[in-house]
Amino acid sequence: MTELPPPAANAGWRRLDTRMLLVHPIREVVRFLPVLVGLFVAGRASSGADPRWQLWGIAVPVGLGVLRYFTTTYRLDDERVELKRGLLDRHLLSVRLERIRTVDLTASVFHRMLGLTTVRIGTGTASSSDEDQLDLDGLPVDHAREMRAALLRRADPAAGAGDEPAVPDRVLLRLSPAWARYAPLTGSGYVLAAAALGVAAQVADTSGLFDAFDLERTAEEAAGTPTRAVVTLLVVLVLVTALAIVAYLVANWGFTLSRGGDGTWHVRRGLLTTRETSVDAERLTGVSLGEPLGLRLVGAARLAAIATGLDHRQVSSTPLAPPAPRHVVEAVGTDVVGSPGPVTGRLHPHGPAAARRRWVRVLVPAAVVTAGLVLAVVLGAPAALVWLALLPLPAALVVGVDRVRSLGHGRHDRHLVVRSGSLYRRRDAVREDSVIGWVFRATWFQRRAGLTTLVATVAGGRQHVTALDVPDGDAVSVAVAAVPGLVEQFLVPPPD
Repeated sequence: MTELPPPAANAGWRRLDTRMLLVHPIREVVRFLPVLVGLFVAGRASSGADPRWQLWGIAVPVGLGVLRYFTTTYRLDDERVELKRGLLDRHLLSVRLERIRTVDLTASVFHRMLGLTTVRIGTGTASSSDEDQLDLDGLPVDHAREMRAALLRRADPAAGAGDEPAVPDRVLLRLSPAWARYAPLTGSGYVLAAAALGVAAQVADTSGLFDAFDLERTAEEAAGTPTRAVVTLLVVLVLVTALAIVAYLVANWGFTLSRGGDGTWHVRRGLLTTRETSVDAERLTGVSLGEPLGLRLVGAARLAAIATGLDHRQVSSTPLAPPAPRHVVEAVGTDVVGSPGPVTGRLHPHGPAAARRRWVRVLVPAAVVTAGLVLAVVLGAPAALVWLALLPLPAALVVGVDRVRSLGHGRHDRHLVVRSGSLYRRRDAVREDSVIGWVFRATWFQRRAGLTTLVATVAGGRQHVTALDVPDGDAVSVAVAAVPGLVEQFLVPPPD
C-alpha cells in the first residue's frame, strides 16, 4: 500500500486540490442564490438601475469562494492532523491520531466529475457544529484513499509499521438490486418518498402547474365513487412505492462491505453522492440488527455497526447491510463479531412479571380507545364507529404477543446481547470489554414486580445498551459476569 510522505515532507501546511477553485465559487453562488434572485428582480423592476450591480452581486460570492480556497490549509505528521480555515474568524482544528475513530470519503456528483472527494475524519466529538468537523474538502480520490489507510493505521498502536505486503480486501457483501423490493416496507423509504413528493409539489406550485386545473374539483371527482376512490388510492400507493424504491437504490447503489488486510472495515455506497466509510476493527465493538415490522413479515432485516467514538447522530453513517434477506444480514453479522452466537443465539426470557407489564402497556390504551368510541356512539355519533371499536383490542393482542416474544437478553462469546421492540425490534450485541458502566433503574411499579431496567454504558452507538424489565437477580448476575469487579463492591452482602 502506498504510504503518505514522511513527516519531514508533511511539516508545512498544504492547500487542498486546485480544482476546488471551481467548486467553492459555485457553492457560494448557490448559497447566495436568494439574494442574487432579489437583485435580478429589483434590477428588472427599476428601469434606471445600473446592470453592473447584478454583475457585482455574482462577483461577491465568487470572490468569497476563491478566498475560502486560499484560507484553508491542512497538515499531517506522525502525531496529529490539523486543519486551519477562515479569513476573519480563523479556526484551527487539531486531532491526535489515536483519537481518530472513522474516516469517511464522500463525493458529490460535481466532486466525482472533477475526480475529488471529501475526507471527513471522525473523532467522537460531542459537538454538532459544522465548524468543529474535521473535513478535508476536497482531495484527489487516490490520495484520499491513501490518507484514509495511513490515518487508520497510525491511529491504531497495534498496527504494524507498514512493511508487510498488502493483503487484498475481502468482500463480504455486495448489493443485489432485487433487495430494493424491501424499500416500501421500511419507514425511511416512505419518509424519502414523502420528501420527494413535497419537493415536486413545491416545484409545481412555483411553476404555476397547480393553477392549470382545479385541485378541489379533481379531488372530488377522484373520490366521487368507491371505484374511483380505490383506483386513486392504488395510484398513490404505487407512486409512493416507486419513489421509495428509487430512494433505496440512490442511497445504496453499489453497496459493498469489505474487510482490509489490516483489519479495517470498509463500506461504500451511493449513486449520486458516493460515500466510503472505514472503521478500525478494534473500534467496532458490536452490531445492531434492526427488524422493522414490515421487514420481519417478509423475512428481512438491516445491520448497523456499533463503533466507539460515534454518537447517535453518526450511527446511520455506519451501516453494515441495507435492508436485505435476514439470512444474508445474519451471515454478515456473524462475520463481523466472529461467531454466530451474538447474532442468532437463544436469549433468556424475562419471565411472567415482565410479560404482564408488556400486556398492560398495550391492552390499557386499547381498552381506553375502545371505550371512547363506544361512548361516542352512545352519545349520538355515527353507528359506523362501532366497527372501529372492534379493532384496537385485537390489534393490541397481536402487538402484546410480539412484544413478549421479542423481550430477551443473554451472553454469547463474550458479547452482551439484548433484544426488545415490536413495531421496530432491535437486537444489540456489544463486546463485554467495551462496557464501561452499569445503570440499574427501576420505577415503583418495577420494584413491586421485582424487575429492573439494566443499562450497559458503552462508548459507541447510542452510548448505551438497554435490557428492559430484567428480573432483579438476573440483572445483577449479568452485570457481575460480563464485567467482573465493577459492581461487586456495591452489593449488600447477604445476612448471616
